Amino acid sequence: MSHSKDTPAHWSKFRENCRRVIFESTRYDEKLFDVVLILAIILSVTVVMLESVAQVRLSHGSLLYILEWVFTSLFTLEYVVRIYVSKKPLRYVFSFFGIVDLLSILPTYLDLFYPGARYLMLFRALRVLRVFRVLKMVKYMGEANLLYRAVWASARKIIVFMMVVVTMVLILGSIMYLIEGPENGFTSIPKSVYWAIVTLTTVGYGDISPQTPFGQMFASLIMIIGYGVIAVPTGIVTAEIAMARRGSSRPVACSKCGEQDHEESAKFCRKCGERLSSS
Repeated sequence: MSHSKDTPAHWSKFRENCRRVIFESTRYDEKLFDVVLILAIILSVTVVMLESVAQVRLSHGSLLYILEWVFTSLFTLEYVVRIYVSKKPLRYVFSFFGIVDLLSILPTYLDLFYPGARYLMLFRALRVLRVFRVLKMVKYMGEANLLYRAVWASARKIIVFMMVVVTMVLILGSIMYLIEGPENGFTSIPKSVYWAIVTLTTVGYGDISPQTPFGQMFASLIMIIGYGVIAVPTGIVTAEIAMARRGSSRPVACSKCGEQDHEESAKFCRKCGERLSSS
């Protein structure tokens, strides 16, 4: 009779606690799960990257294999628990992040059932999908939504700016074609436009370069303009981020520690975990 408390109600409470920690972690102590998971994601992607280096794979192949299975087991357990504690399991399974979670563990199991057959190289290429684990970090970055709103609000300005840049490289490439000509490597307008793009974006491959003094002066002018081309979209997005941040924060001070500027949807203090008073 002493085990009578292990009832469905007891497990229901345990399930609800797990669901809150996994999906709705707002308190400081509950965010420990997110921190551990993010560290596991970073380490697992690091293992995948190291596995692609031939020398590392030959000298530490066994260790990398063990670590890969450790992380795969961890993510598999996480995936199963998420399904178990979800209020609507099928909705999670077929959601974007549910599919990402599944894709992050499938390649390792496929490699187990189809080990290294030459005609199954296509399946082995699925290992690249393990990089999708990085996408899981988006769920835990509070600034992700802010950045999305800023980029979306800047979309029209950036499109107009890019149209100006395209027009600019067409004109600059055509002018450079007239200045240098085929004898200096600028054999056509498309190739000259390619040079203008490389120069304007300050990439500078060096496969084509002006030879005449006037062409070099013109190229120097394009390089200076290129710094402005990089700065303009950065400034546009930065301004929108600042506006979005002002719109998404509220001057609610925590009654316990005094922390301010919480997110609009925040229910608990981001510093001490105290419940915020509604305003």
